[in-house]
Amino acid sequence: MSNSQVIMQCTNVTKTYQDGDNQVNVLKGVNLTVNRAEHVAIVGSSGSGKSTLLHIMGVLDQPTSGVVTFEQTNIHQLSADAQAEFRNQSLGFVYQFHHLLAEFNALENVAMPLLIAGNKRATALKKAQQTLDLVGLSHRTKHFPSALSGGERQRVAIARAIVNQPKIVLADEPTGNLDAENAQSIFKLIDDLKQNLATSFVFVTHDLSLASRMDKQFRLVKGEIQSGLEITNV
Repeated sequence: MSNSQVIMQCTNVTKTYQDGDNQVNVLKGVNLTVNRAEHVAIVGSSGSGKSTLLHIMGVLDQPTSGVVTFEQTNIHQLSADAQAEFRNQSLGFVYQFHHLLAEFNALENVAMPLLIAGNKRATALKKAQQTLDLVGLSHRTKHFPSALSGGERQRVAIARAIVNQPKIVLADEPTGNLDAENAQSIFKLIDDLKQNLATSFVFVTHDLSLASRMDKQFRLVKGEIQSGLEITNV
């Protein structure tokens, strides 16, 4: 693809932690590219650095060295306020644990990024309703997280991630706590959203069935990334 299709790029990204007298190299010169409307899987064993990489891509953590660009802008050189705006407007996050706010119903949870962005409440709730309709939960808008099933809570979390129509969604084990049926349902939903919204998705996952259906797979081994591998070798 031409460079105009590249939405996010990691170039020689490293992450090192100090553990007492020991230096732990979590990421060792990671290079990867995410294109527009592309689904990318990052797979690897526990401790390989997958979540650390995702957090760096989402400006939730800083790399020790290297560059992460979004639409050719070095996101780690932005001011704190600009990074917060970037996360709110251009990124969506989906976690293994849905992280919904227990004291708010589904509609209010989905509206939260819009309210944080300064939208009027009525406007935010209307758009949240439309997004819940999109993920098949129009009948559960007034339910609180405790009254929703695991699959429904994850759908609410996905709706919250896409309500601002971000250009890229970062998902950390999005089906990790779901049974096979709900996991397949979530994947179909995400695939439909890709077609409808042209949103790029980056998945950190242990689910090889899910990863094999992505447009592109990367494998992290001891902090080093490899591509072009058969997913069954992970």
